[in-house]
Amino acid sequence: MVRPDGDSSAEVELGKIIPVLMSGGAGTRLWPLSRRARPKQFHRLGGERSLIQDTALRLTGEMFAPPVVICAAAHADLARAQLAEAGVPPAAILTEPAPRNTAAAAVAAAAFGAASDPDALMVLMHADNLVADVSALHRAIEAGRDAALAGEIVLLGLRPTGPATIYGYIRAEGEGPARKVASFVEKPDLETARRFVADPDYSWNGGMFLFRAGAFLDEARRLAPEVARAAEAGLAGAARHGDVVALGPDFLQAPSVAVDVAIMERTGRARVVEADIGWADVGNWRALWELSAKTECGDVLDGEVIAVDSSGCLARTDGPVVVLAGVEDLVVVVENGVVLVTRKDAPGAPRAAVEAVRKAGREDLL
Repeated sequence: MVRPDGDSSAEVELGKIIPVLMSGGAGTRLWPLSRRARPKQFHRLGGERSLIQDTALRLTGEMFAPPVVICAAAHADLARAQLAEAGVPPAAILTEPAPRNTAAAAVAAAAFGAASDPDALMVLMHADNLVADVSALHRAIEAGRDAALAGEIVLLGLRPTGPATIYGYIRAEGEGPARKVASFVEKPDLETARRFVADPDYSWNGGMFLFRAGAFLDEARRLAPEVARAAEAGLAGAARHGDVVALGPDFLQAPSVAVDVAIMERTGRARVVEADIGWADVGNWRALWELSAKTECGDVLDGEVIAVDSSGCLARTDGPVVVLAGVEDLVVVVENGVVLVTRKDAPGAPRAAVEAVRKAGREDLL
């Protein structure tokens, strides 16, 4: 890969897979911890490292080249600093002038890779997920390599752990490690989700893709020409400063659409590899409680928290002491001068709180 400053002396070794860390989103479901200036991928959630650091580290080794990050311009310095701290400095940081959803981000990343090597393999991952079994992730990527090299767009189909209604599902057909995608089903009802979990042909769609850069770009140009034109024009007009590739204003002309809708649901090249990797998207406070180590009473406590006669609560604070007394199933979060108190079984409450704060004219809290 040619460095973003145009120097071709540092090329990725032939056969290396280029990780692309998609680091967008505001993470409103984890407000007030996650905010526009520092969304959830830059926070430590139940571990020693931030989510973006863990994502980068799990895509290291002989199989992988240094990562490419695509994020908001305001997060470039934060992304660079966190990855450097983890010992995985990025090869390049593509910055968006404004978010245009995952289709435009994926196409811009593919165009960046194809500019130096159309045959380069790229693996796209969201930077804000958890993966418990990194070895299984590597095996799944290896299982999809041949199909990706042949021009297919490979999704990692995540083994469902329960009948979730908040995720999309992929139905596979045929034989082999990379099976043909028969259909996508978006967020089914509970009864349908139970049926999917019992059927080995169905897996969760976690938005993880493996493809040859030029092949993905060709499909984007064919199926989503407006997205492709804007993303490629944004890359062509990019301002380059060191490792930062600041996409130009043409990028903003891309329709705001998800890559699944724009390309994956319409292409005949989609394949799926089963990936039983212990995946979680940490999409809300209850999910974080479920994933975290608990006290004997079932509380998850982070920071200066004193708990007496409480159970099933999640409490974290960045400074002031929090005391839980005689309560159960609450979420109490103190972060940068804001206190959120909600029920653990109300995952939509933080998003509603964000909207209420916005209507109150307190954008400074977001």
